[in-house]
Formats: sequence, structure tokens, C-alpha cells
Amino acid sequence: MIVDSHCHLDRLDWDKLGLDLDEVLNKARKKQVEHFLCVSVTLDQFPSMLEKIAHYADVSASCGVHPLDQKFELDKAKLIDLASHQKVVAIGETGLDYYYSQETKQVQQASFVGHIEVANTLHKPLIIHTRDAKEDTINLMRAHKASQCGGVLHCFTEDLEMAKKALDLGFYISISGIVTFKNAKALQDVVKYLPLDRLLIETDSPYLAPVPHRGKTNQPAYVEDVAYFIADLKGLSFEQLAKATTDNFYNLFKIVKS
Repeated sequence: MIVDSHCHLDRLDWDKLGLDLDEVLNKARKKQVEHFLCVSVTLDQFPSMLEKIAHYADVSASCGVHPLDQKFELDKAKLIDLASHQKVVAIGETGLDYYYSQETKQVQQASFVGHIEVANTLHKPLIIHTRDAKEDTINLMRAHKASQCGGVLHCFTEDLEMAKKALDLGFYISISGIVTFKNAKALQDVVKYLPLDRLLIETDSPYLAPVPHRGKTNQPAYVEDVAYFIADLKGLSFEQLAKATTDNFYNLFKIVKS
């Protein structure tokens, strides 16, 4: 059995998929997916996201603000209130993205620090998005003691040096369908290095569908394709990769395995 450690179930385009949420989850379950982590990108949309997934025992939630959605100062009190919900197992996604938004660097950095502080207060791990911000991401993680709460660098696309620094801080690295792309040789080399006990897999659906589904709306069922690809890349059986990444998920997010 495997886990989709990062998906945005509330952002799936049901018309494009021709499926509803029940059908999407059932399709994934038939592909050996036993748990889903539905990840928040804004606080305003969090309540509606939570309402959509509340009755699914195999779907957990995170709470936070994506760096590209952080236009103004983070409302830490609101984040603490929302993230205290029992279904919330992580804080984020948060982090830094200078690739798309250089002009909001200061706002992003202040928000990231706020998320780290909330994660340490609530004793819940972080889900970190980072792009073109390697040095600042690691420096802020170190300075504000992100190692106390731990967490994951999700949809990792950075270099081996950054991966090693994150691992040194006790963080996990999560790999999405990007690893299956033809132009992802550098990322594939990083994945070969990553220790199996610190590896997670994800779809980041509805984005970044893996080969052979490129061009389609991504969905949690496709995490199986990611798992098979990484297993082959690391010279493991599917079963070895599945067990390790699933155990890692439950260890990090402290979810009681059903």
C-alpha cells in the first residue's frame, strides 16, 4: 500500500476529470493508495477544504498559506486556531518561491517564519515549498529552529546540496511526478542518493501529472506511477519502496495507521 503525501483535492477540476471526489478517492484506493494528505494553500479557503474531506477517515489535512498566495502579513492567530483542528496533521504549505514572485520576498519570508513558529507551538510538522530560494529557505529553517517540529520539502526539484542540508535538519524529501519527466535527469540523480528512510512520494494533484499521464489533470491514483518509477530508479521492488515511503509518512505526520 502507498500514500499520496501531498494533494489538493479541493482544486481538482471535476468537469475535466468526469469524476466526483468519492470516485477520485475510490480510483486511487484501487491503485493501492491507503491515505491522502490534502494540503491547504490559503486560510480563507481552508474551512471549505476541510468540509469537503471531513468525513473521509483516510484523508488528513494541512493548514497554511502557500508563498505565492501570501500577499499580506500572515494572521498567526488565525493559523493557530484553524490548524488546531484534530484533522490537521501539518502546517503549510509554506515556504519561499522566488521563481514566480521576487517582489514579495519580504512578505514570504515573514510568513515562512510565522509558519515555523506555529508548527513549533502546535508540535506539527511543516510542509515546505521552495523554488529558486535555496539559501534563504535553509537559513530561515536553521535560524527559527524548524528542526524542532520537522517536516518535508515537498515536490522537491532543487539540487543535492540543498537536499543534504534539509536531511541534516531532520527533514524528509518528497518527490512528485516531475521525476518521471524526460528533462528531469538532475532530479533523478538526487533521488538515487536520497536515503530510503527519509523519502516520501506525492502527486501534488491536480498539477504535474507523471508520465504516462502528462497533459492530463493529475489525481491521487497516479502516485502509483511515481512509486513504480522511483523504485526502478533506486533498484528496489515496488513493495520495498511502498513500505518505506508509507512508514515514513506515518512516522512524520503521526497518523494512527488503520
